[in-house]
Amino acid sequence: MNRVVLITGASAGIGKETAKLLLQKGYVVYGAARRIEQMHDIAQLGAHILSLDITQDTSIQACIDTIISEQGRIDVLINNAGYGSYGAIEDVPIQEAKRQFEVNVFGLARITQLVLPYMRNQKHGYIVNISSVAGKTYSPLGGWYHASKHALEGLSDSLRFEVAPFGIHVIIIEPGLIQTEWGDIALHSAVQTSGNTVYASYVQGLQNIFSRIKSPSHPKVIARTIMKAISTQNPKTRYVAGSGAKPLLFLRSIISDKCYDRIMRKMV
Repeated sequence: MNRVVLITGASAGIGKETAKLLLQKGYVVYGAARRIEQMHDIAQLGAHILSLDITQDTSIQACIDTIISEQGRIDVLINNAGYGSYGAIEDVPIQEAKRQFEVNVFGLARITQLVLPYMRNQKHGYIVNISSVAGKTYSPLGGWYHASKHALEGLSDSLRFEVAPFGIHVIIIEPGLIQTEWGDIALHSAVQTSGNTVYASYVQGLQNIFSRIKSPSHPKVIARTIMKAISTQNPKTRYVAGSGAKPLLFLRSIISDKCYDRIMRKMV
């Protein structure tokens, strides 16, 4: 029986490339996102397309109900939907900060809650949470995004412990620099939020950093990592992949906070 996979945020980047790869491997793939018009290409490859607003409970429930009614099972949930809201913590409206958590944490948690009963009944399943190196690091202007990814790391660790007795694996993917629209969205929000405030120099520094990035990894790198993780009966708890990811996390693990601060300050 071909395994049934649900991928959130399948309209672009990592989600779309993962859908393409899993379709090639014979999985039954459901791609879910708000922008359904951007998923016609994977639909032509055989993916089932669903409209999903990860911040709306009725939308999440309808998504899961559709898959269960059509397939009767969900074997793999890939929680990929997310974005980066950038700007100084003082400047970002709390409403936007809450939305960052609604998308990156609470929506992810809710769809996971709805999938778990079916996986427990099956006595197996894979939940793949797309985190980031940002879940273990920090940077100016990225406070709310980093906070959401740090929260996702802790949530995933606790969930892994809770559901392991039911044969369910919880896997964290920590990408580095990837060729997606994430960077443009983050930079745009930083400019809009803090480009004309006392933190404008940080915005300029962030723009300079982004302009120097020459070799981000293709999203296929993360898609292959996800494929590797869900293809083994004993996956690792974390997979680190993508440009700069492993060196950055290694550096962060061996230097002090103040040393990291000094390096970051020179960069921005």
